[in-house]
Amino acid sequence: MALFQWLPEESRFILLLFPTILFLILLMNYAYIDCYRKGKLPPGPPKLPVIGNLHQLRSLPHLSLHSLAKKYGPIIYLQLGWVPTVVISSAKMAKEVMRNYDHVLSSRPRLFAANFLLYNSTDITFSPYGAYWRHIRKICALELLSAKRVQSFRPVREEEVARMVHRIQDSSCSVSVNLTKILGLYANDVLCRVAFGRDFSRGGDYDSLGFQEMIEELEELLGGFSIGDFFPSVEKFIHRLTGMTKRLEDTSRRFDELLDRILREHANRRFSGSRKDAHMLLNYRYRSMAEGAAKQVENKSDLDMFAAGTDTSFITLDWAMTELIINMKAMERAKSEVRSVVGEREFVLETDVPQMPYLNAVIKEIFRLHPPAPVLVPRESMEEIAVDAYRIPTKTRFYINAWSIGRDPLAWENPEEFKPERFLNSTIDYKGQDFELIPFGTGRRMCPGIMFGLVTVELALAQLLHSFDWELPSGVKPEDLDMTEVFGLTMHRRAELVLVAKPCF
Repeated sequence: MALFQWLPEESRFILLLFPTILFLILLMNYAYIDCYRKGKLPPGPPKLPVIGNLHQLRSLPHLSLHSLAKKYGPIIYLQLGWVPTVVISSAKMAKEVMRNYDHVLSSRPRLFAANFLLYNSTDITFSPYGAYWRHIRKICALELLSAKRVQSFRPVREEEVARMVHRIQDSSCSVSVNLTKILGLYANDVLCRVAFGRDFSRGGDYDSLGFQEMIEELEELLGGFSIGDFFPSVEKFIHRLTGMTKRLEDTSRRFDELLDRILREHANRRFSGSRKDAHMLLNYRYRSMAEGAAKQVENKSDLDMFAAGTDTSFITLDWAMTELIINMKAMERAKSEVRSVVGEREFVLETDVPQMPYLNAVIKEIFRLHPPAPVLVPRESMEEIAVDAYRIPTKTRFYINAWSIGRDPLAWENPEEFKPERFLNSTIDYKGQDFELIPFGTGRRMCPGIMFGLVTVELALAQLLHSFDWELPSGVKPEDLDMTEVFGLTMHRRAELVLVAKPCF
């Protein structure tokens, strides 16, 4: 006992119990696995006792799963702790599974972080399949993210694009521009103005609150590969031991404080009658309360829409400008197309974008190589299914590796090459029907915010190409750029993108 005197009392107690807990885990693990040996499962690597294949995931699971798929095939079986898991890594297999079994695979596994941060997973992304999920999905489709509603926010997008241009112009007086930060501000301000009726960049709130860091921490915590999620019976113990619980508590507290502040401000504006513009999430929340309905859109239950709406747009724009600065021929072609459509006007209009097929091809190529969610949000089978000659039991967790599918050599020629031209004479789209390109998922659990995110990205990227000529800072070569990814629910570059912007107006 004296050996552990330096540890807190709670940690000493946990360490003393550890041998007993480990023995129980071992027994339960073998009993759990034995339940799944009756049918023929897909191929996969050998398993270790207790942890199964967890040791093979490492820090970037999408890359680990991609490597395993190259060795074992497009559908593989893993035992991740106590959780039977199937990973799909090719367009052909994704099509076969999702076309035949989307209804069976429309539920979500129970994840500790989602339960902790999102009111017991009562949000649209992590809620299990059922009547409640169908109801909130309908709300999003009709009230919040319909084509008419998205179009109504066009003035907000155009104003924020103009602010983005002015920020870059102000920054271009120095040697270089931190484009990553400016893109984060743009995506955040569009979403916050639409959802909450205010932005957080005015008055320095974005920096003082650590807004981008909060979003990135949220996305990392919701990534679905926390070790405790693979040992359901002892997850609380594991999360406390690894420090995950402390991170969740801190993140939850910070977002609670932020959203409580937003709600108070919104209530004050409504009471004073000083603001009558559309605040997508909050206005629906108050209308539901007035009608006596359940509060379906409530504080932290909005967080996945809020974070995803900010982060996916920012990530796509950041990767797009990174790939274009590396591939200057593509940059020049996209820039020439935008400028030929817009002409002498200073600002791009959303009505200009449909006349820019190469710009659209660039965005598709970014979705292929850098899907915002590299491994789509996991699903859970609600009954046993048969795929090829394999029988996959109920309660199996399914991961679709969108990052791997974008590099599937059977679906793409030269898959590692950035080549937007591949989409110019192709009917392949990202709306869930073409399984070669499913950055937003497919079927019932497809991301409902695809239209909102796309118009936010298209307008900003067109304006960046129209307003500025872009270069790398002096002495920096394309091969010097750090392309390392940070894994989470969404995946951004670890390094910030710093460029030289030369204004054209």
